[in-house]
Amino acid sequence: MDVHVTGSTVRGSTRAPSSKSYTHRALLAAGYSDGATVRSPLVSADTKATARAVSAFGGRVNAGDEIPDDAKTLAIDGFGGRPAVPEDVIDCMNSGTTMRLVTAAAALADGTTVLTGDGSLRSRPQGPLLDALSDLGVRAESTRDNGLAPLVVTGPLAGGEVAIPGDVSSQYVTALLMAGAVTDDGIEIDLTTALKSAPYVDITLELLGEFGIEATPVDDGGDPIDGAAGAAGFVVPGGQTYEPAGGSYAVPGDFSSISYLLAAGAIAGKSGGDGETVRIEGARPSAQGDAAIVEIAERMGAAVDWDRDAGAITVEHSPLSGVAVDVGDTPDLLPTIAVLGAVADGDTRIENCEHVRYKETDRVSAMAEELGKMGAETTEDPDVLTVHGDESDLRGATVDGRADHRIVMALAVAALAAEGTTTIRGAEHVDVSFPDFFETMADLGMDVERDK
Repeated sequence: MDVHVTGSTVRGSTRAPSSKSYTHRALLAAGYSDGATVRSPLVSADTKATARAVSAFGGRVNAGDEIPDDAKTLAIDGFGGRPAVPEDVIDCMNSGTTMRLVTAAAALADGTTVLTGDGSLRSRPQGPLLDALSDLGVRAESTRDNGLAPLVVTGPLAGGEVAIPGDVSSQYVTALLMAGAVTDDGIEIDLTTALKSAPYVDITLELLGEFGIEATPVDDGGDPIDGAAGAAGFVVPGGQTYEPAGGSYAVPGDFSSISYLLAAGAIAGKSGGDGETVRIEGARPSAQGDAAIVEIAERMGAAVDWDRDAGAITVEHSPLSGVAVDVGDTPDLLPTIAVLGAVADGDTRIENCEHVRYKETDRVSAMAEELGKMGAETTEDPDVLTVHGDESDLRGATVDGRADHRIVMALAVAALAAEGTTTIRGAEHVDVSFPDFFETMADLGMDVERDK
C-alpha cells in the first residue's frame, strides 16, 4: 500500500499504543505460566505471531479464537513451563523478537521444533543464540548452516552455564532468561562482549519480576548489580513458576511509538497556547530505554514537558539544533533521530549504530538513502550516521518504506516538514507495531491519503 503525505501541521491529543516489547514478553510469560490475563496488549502483526507460538506449544490465547485488533485483554491458558512439541512449523512472520524468544522456548520441548519467517526475518542473525543452546546440550541448527532461519531446535533443555556475545542482540539474553527460569538447573549467562541495548534486558527483568521470576544481573565477580547496563552476566535459578500478582499483567505505553508522535509535534506542531500543542497520553515511566527520546528532543531544543505522574507528554514546534546521540542502547530511535536531524540546524551525529543495520532492514543505510531522496544530506560510516541539517531542504518525493515499520513511520514524520507531497511505498508495514498510525496522525492534522 502507498500513502501520500503532504506537508502539514499537527495539534491535539492522542494516546500512545501499548508497548510491543512488553506485549511480546507478557504473552510468552503468560504462556510459561499455568494461565494469566494480559491487559492493554498491543495487538499487531508481530505480537500475533508470538500469540500463535504460545498456542503452538500447547497454550491457548483468547480461547483459541482470532484475536481482534481492538482487544483490550487477552486471556492465556499457559503450558505450565513445559512446551509441547508443535504439530506444525512455527511461522514467526517478520517478528525477530518472536523468533528469538520462541527459539529458546522450543528448546524446552521434548522433541523437535522448526521455526521460519518471511524473507526479511530469514536474513537476520540467529547464530549466537543457536550456539548458546548447542553449548547447553540442545540440538539447535540453521537448515542452511549459516546462522539464519529456518531453524531446527530439539530439546529438552536442562539448563547450565553458557557464554554469549552481548553486542549482536539483547534478545538472545532475554530468550535465555525467560526459558531458564523453568529449566531444572537454571541458567548462568556469561557475556563475552559488552551488552548493547541494555534497557531492553531491563524490560525483561522488570516483567519477569512482575511474573514472580527471579533473575539477576551480575558483575565480573558474580555479585548482583542493579540493572543490565554494565553487567558481565546474568543468573536465573531454575524450577521457578510464572505467576503474576492477581493473575494479570498490564502492558505500559510504547516509547518507540511515542517517538514519532513527539517528533511530529516538534517539527510540525504549532506553538502559542492552549490547544496548539501535541499531547501524548499513556507515557508512564517504565524500563524502556526509548524514553530517552524525551531528553534527546529537549537537547535539540524542542519544547517538551513530560508529566510523569499523569503519564502525559506535551510538545510544541520549536527551532531544533543538531546534537550527538549514542544509540547503543536505543537502536529503534535511530530513524526518528535522523528525521529530527534533517530539520535541525547543524549536524546531528548518530553514533554507535552498527547493530542497527541488523534489524528488519539496514536502518542506517535506509534512512540515509530515503531521506536523501527527500533532499537531506547525510554521511554514512559503519558505526555513525551524520545528518547535515544545514545542507538539507526537505521536499516531497517517492520513498520506499523498506518493508520496515519504523522506516515507514519516520519517513511519514519527515513528510510533514517537506514541501509538497511524499509518497511512501509499503506503508502497510506499520501494522507491525502501530497499526492505526496513519489514523492517529490524520486525527492530529496530517494531510494523508491512502491508495485503495
